Amino acid sequence: MGSVLEMLLWAWIILDSRVRSVLVPEITDGEFINECVREHNRARSSVSPPASNMLYMSWDAGLAITAKAWARHCVFKHNVYLEDVRRVHPTFSSVGENIWMGSQSLFNVTFAVKRWVDEKANYNYQSRTCTDVCGHYTQVVWESSYKVGCAAQLCTEKNVLFVCNYAEGGNIRGQQPYKSQGTACSECKDTCVDNLCCNKKRDSQKRYSWTPDWDPAPVASSQLSDSHHFVTILVARPIALIFTFITAYAVHYCYPDIFCYE
Repeated sequence: MGSVLEMLLWAWIILDSRVRSVLVPEITDGEFINECVREHNRARSSVSPPASNMLYMSWDAGLAITAKAWARHCVFKHNVYLEDVRRVHPTFSSVGENIWMGSQSLFNVTFAVKRWVDEKANYNYQSRTCTDVCGHYTQVVWESSYKVGCAAQLCTEKNVLFVCNYAEGGNIRGQQPYKSQGTACSECKDTCVDNLCCNKKRDSQKRYSWTPDWDPAPVASSQLSDSHHFVTILVARPIALIFTFITAYAVHYCYPDIFCYE
């Protein structure tokens, strides 16, 4: 009987790990969206020296579609289509990008964004120079980048690729990421909230019936496939466990000595 229980345990572990493997958030997941926006604005509102006109960053579904399309390639390098802006977004004039790749066990939005923000230790605001990699940080706090869209993709059993796209794109050569003249929001012509310049119209979300022509799998069909896959696993797991138990019991009933060892 001990072997029967062992078989059931292994079946549960295998099926449960398969369920966990599809639990990378989709670009329509509200909690995922809120976390992406919150962590970017947390960094933007706390820059030092303070920013005179740091725009509040809000979600853009079009940028998220592009981020997901590129993440599906599962290559740790920047989107090769960024220079051809109409192939990465239907309306913006420039798009920026940050990428992170790491273990699935480590991945969450807060952790990934913090890794980018931690690069501020390498950036000197006054001299506009970096002692090490700092471009991810400067893009996060680029004052005129007011839209963000992110996506996560499970690329192997252990690694997740996390991509965020920004508009308007930052990291313009020779420029500081933001102006600092006086107190926070001193040049904001709209509403200042948590040191960020907010505008209801600018911060509103739009819908897009668009996908990049280089997307290896359209977003809509992928989401449908992932959802179907997840439901299938949820249904299949209990059925498989029941079948495993019945099979093990039948074998043990017909061959009672099969699990006996000397």
